[in-house]
Amino acid sequence: MSSTETAAASGPAGKSRRQQVDQLIAGLRWRRLEEPLGFIKVLQWLFAIFAFGCCGSYSGETGAMVRCNNDAKDVSAIIVLFGYPFRLNQAQYEMPLCDPDSTSKTMSLLGDFSAPAEFFVTLGIFSFFYTMAALVLYLRFHGLYAQDKRFPLADFCVTVSFTFFWLVAAAAWGKGLTDVKGATLPSSLTQAMTVCHGEDAVCSDGATPSMGLANLSVLFGFINFFLWAGNCWFVFKETPWHGQAQDQGQGPGPEGAAEQGAVEKQ
Repeated sequence: MSSTETAAASGPAGKSRRQQVDQLIAGLRWRRLEEPLGFIKVLQWLFAIFAFGCCGSYSGETGAMVRCNNDAKDVSAIIVLFGYPFRLNQAQYEMPLCDPDSTSKTMSLLGDFSAPAEFFVTLGIFSFFYTMAALVLYLRFHGLYAQDKRFPLADFCVTVSFTFFWLVAAAAWGKGLTDVKGATLPSSLTQAMTVCHGEDAVCSDGATPSMGLANLSVLFGFINFFLWAGNCWFVFKETPWHGQAQDQGQGPGPEGAAEQGAVEKQ
C-alpha cells in the first residue's frame, strides 16, 4: 500500500479521534472550579502530590569522625545514608575498631519507621487518584452527579473517611519523623559505636541531617486534613440529608398550619 493510500485510510480515523477529544474537552464545565466543591478538590489534588512527594523523595545522611589513638593515628569518616521508607535498621556502615588484628565491623542505625511513612505516602497516592476521578465526574458529568443522589452520598462517605485517615496519617508520621530525627543524630551514632566508649579512639559528631523536606511533608499532611474536613460541609450540601434537614427545620407550611389549627379546634 502506498503512502498516499495509508494517509487516506488513516485520515478519517485520525479526525474522528480528534473530534472525540475535542468533544470531551468541550464538555468540561471549567466554571465548576470556581465553586467551593470544585476549587477545594483541586487543592486536595495538589496538596496530595506535595505530601507524598516530599515524604517519598526524602533522602539524608548522618555521620561522625573516629580518630584512633594508635601509632598511625588513623582517622575514619563515617557517612550513613538513609531515606524513605526509613528502615533505619537496614542503613549499614563500617565502624573502625582501632585494632591491628581487625579493621572494621558492620553496624546499622537503630529503628524501623517504615509503617507510618508508607501509610502516609499510600494515603497521598489514593487521595491523588480519587480527587482526579472526582474532578472528572464533577466537571464532565455534573448532571449525573446532581441527579443521581448516590454519587453525592458516596462522595460524602469517602470524604469523611479521608478526613479521618489524613488526621491519623499526619499525626503518626509526625511522631515517626520525631523518632527518625532522634535516631539519625550524630550523637546517637557515636553513642551506638562501642569504639567510642573506650580509650582507643576519640569520636566527634558530624553534621546534623537536614530534615526540611520531611518537615514539609508533615505540614502538607495536616493541610490535607483541614482541606478534607472543610470539604465535608460542601459535599454534605449535595446529599439528600441536607435537604431533609432543611425541610425539618422549616416546619409545616401555611396550609399545614391551618389544617393543624382546625384539628385543634375540633
